[in-house]
Amino acid sequence: MNMHDVVPWARSGSRMSPAFRSEAAGPFAALRQEMDRLFDETLRGFGMPVSPGWPNVEVTETDKEIRATFEVPGVDEKDIQVLIEDGDLVVRGEKRSETEDKQRRISERMYGRFERRIPLGQEVEEEGVRAEFRNGLLTVTLPRSERAAQRTRRIPVSAR
Repeated sequence: MNMHDVVPWARSGSRMSPAFRSEAAGPFAALRQEMDRLFDETLRGFGMPVSPGWPNVEVTETDKEIRATFEVPGVDEKDIQVLIEDGDLVVRGEKRSETEDKQRRISERMYGRFERRIPLGQEVEEEGVRAEFRNGLLTVTLPRSERAAQRTRRIPVSAR
């Protein structure tokens, strides 16, 4: 008996690692994971962005705001949508790439849609949300509401 027959496997980067799941997920969840892995490996070979890791995002927080910076090289600002939907920051877009080499008679077109959802988990001032796009970086700044700022309480840490 092979180890792959006994242990359910899930993706973690490029290496395989065991994923412990409840029995309620059943064989369909395992089939879906395997199909996702196969499609991800296939698309990675063509240079296509593979979700959910694309675009990369860095989220930072201060007492006054939440800032999310998305890496979207090769995407035009007109191809990006920024939304606040059901308490989530949603960034959607489409990457289009076309190259043509008339000398070699080669033409390539590549299209890929993406969507990232960042759960905010707290109230933000929706009227004050700003989005800036520069050099392949999309920065979304979400000011915290006064009510959310008041609910934040710093807990002192003591050494024993």
